Amino acid sequence: MAIDLREIYEQVIGVLTSLRYSLRIWDIIDILIIAFLIYRVLSIMQKTSASSVIKGLLILLAAAWIANFFNMNILTYLLRQVMQLGILVIVVLFQPEIRKLFEKMGTANFGGIFRKRRRYDNIEAVIQNVAESCVAMAENKTGALIVFERKVGLNDYAVTGVGIDAKASSDLIQSVFIENAPMHDGALIIREDRILAAACMLPLSTNYNLSKELGMRHRAGVGLSERSDAVVVLVSEQTGTISVAIDGMLKRNLDNDTLARLLISEVLLFNDSREMKRRAKYARQKVTSDD
Repeated sequence: MAIDLREIYEQVIGVLTSLRYSLRIWDIIDILIIAFLIYRVLSIMQKTSASSVIKGLLILLAAAWIANFFNMNILTYLLRQVMQLGILVIVVLFQPEIRKLFEKMGTANFGGIFRKRRRYDNIEAVIQNVAESCVAMAENKTGALIVFERKVGLNDYAVTGVGIDAKASSDLIQSVFIENAPMHDGALIIREDRILAAACMLPLSTNYNLSKELGMRHRAGVGLSERSDAVVVLVSEQTGTISVAIDGMLKRNLDNDTLARLLISEVLLFNDSREMKRRAKYARQKVTSDD
């Protein structure tokens, strides 16, 4: 059956013409407000573990649509019963996020709503500072737990610690983990190119195959990497070894250069933009040339 492009064109023009006379300025404002609210809600959810729950709900909705389309009566009935409790489930699951949303609305800085933040401006320097700090702390056998946030937000863990929002300098990183310092215990979280918080509590790993010689710090680092896409750098206070946990896997006994290359690959190259890949390639070449 041939497609009549002229007929389709006339139908599209007809729809646009009808919208021209029926669409009011308040309708456009209404649409923009709804779109902005949805964007803000998704932005807040993205910085927490709730983003994974949202993906699960979307998959459930897609399954319900497919089941209904193919007349899968039993599956459609079961999914429909689940959907009837959907609003209540969302309120229960997202209660902390909903509260934070209203708190942010009440303290919003409307002057910066449309200002786009610059990301990763100094991330190469941050990576180098972290590598140097870990080597120095390893020599002194000072325990450390440093987290690089990637796409999965870590606000749920950051709120358990002390907010800092400071430049990730080598001196500051080492001062946080000095023995008997107030923020020595817990994790230091880095978001983009700044320290977000310190003394944060992380979930312990449930992997029973981990070495028995690993302490609570390493189990917490591996546990966070199991629940998120974060890159976790650890320094053992017993042995002075440097390790990195990614996706539930622990890479141990890293030296300064290997640690720097690994962080460049995982933090810079993880961002799929062409600019980040170019900067990562340059940073790795610089590390190699300094050997």
